[in-house]
Amino acid sequence: MNATLQVAQLQQQIGPRAPHIAQLEAIAAEIRRTSLAAIYHATSGHPGGSLSCADILAVLYGTVLNLPTLDHPNVDRDRFVLSKGHAAPALYAAWAAFGLMPRAEALTLRKLGSRAQGHPHVLDCPLAESSTGSLGQGFSVAIGMAMGLRQQSRTPRTYTLLGDGELQEGEVWEGAMCAAHYGLSNLCAIIDYNKLQSDDRNAAIMGLEPLAQKWRAFGWNTLEINGHDIPGILAAFDLAKAEHNLPTVIIAHTTKGKGVPYMEDHPLWHGSVKLTPEQIETALTALGTDPAKKEGLINGRC
Repeated sequence: MNATLQVAQLQQQIGPRAPHIAQLEAIAAEIRRTSLAAIYHATSGHPGGSLSCADILAVLYGTVLNLPTLDHPNVDRDRFVLSKGHAAPALYAAWAAFGLMPRAEALTLRKLGSRAQGHPHVLDCPLAESSTGSLGQGFSVAIGMAMGLRQQSRTPRTYTLLGDGELQEGEVWEGAMCAAHYGLSNLCAIIDYNKLQSDDRNAAIMGLEPLAQKWRAFGWNTLEINGHDIPGILAAFDLAKAEHNLPTVIIAHTTKGKGVPYMEDHPLWHGSVKLTPEQIETALTALGTDPAKKEGLINGRC
């Protein structure tokens, strides 16, 4: 059966009005608000790719990952590696949304002495399974984790989130061959396919299409979804868990800068940007932020 059709059918079974759907959508919005506030206070960061992956992170941490508490680490936890490490503001915001990091700490992005570094650092943050930032390497680390769990006959799954510009790294395709060769069905890669990277559109720098056909040719169970549709994301993760022979890749079609009109689908907002007070005000308003909470975020209070 066509993979996109499979997702659509399972999505109907989940039901768009399921009570937890609205909750996950609200959490995704909160991840976007906290991410932007953190970048504003840091006076630098990567807003576009943080906004585009917020829905994926909300579903991962809200329903998919089997995580321990910080005080009780568990070898049988699921692993998540943020291979696109520059989206760290969204990762810290997701941790804050689920009570895994104080929200005030998530707002200390890139500050001296803060655990919320510009890219995840495994020695500072217990929930960071790997330090990431050099694109392609997080994907390889996730493959190694999946192989190690398989070797130990352990049941946890490994998830990793990649950017689409990251797919231009040869290391990614070497890893893709490796994972398929070993039949790592306990591995799920998600691609934040917003079609923009640092300087321009992917197609203008190094074209990726036909992307789904490439992953299938490399031997992966390949799914395509709208990366901002919560029921579709849930359905894709369900299908990934149901695959027992191949690694799964979820190609999530997203919009860079999602939720903030002046950022959407514009490469200017990839990274290394300094938000002005007017811009953060406009962005938080566009994201439906409560006025009192908006004032707290802008002033660095929770």
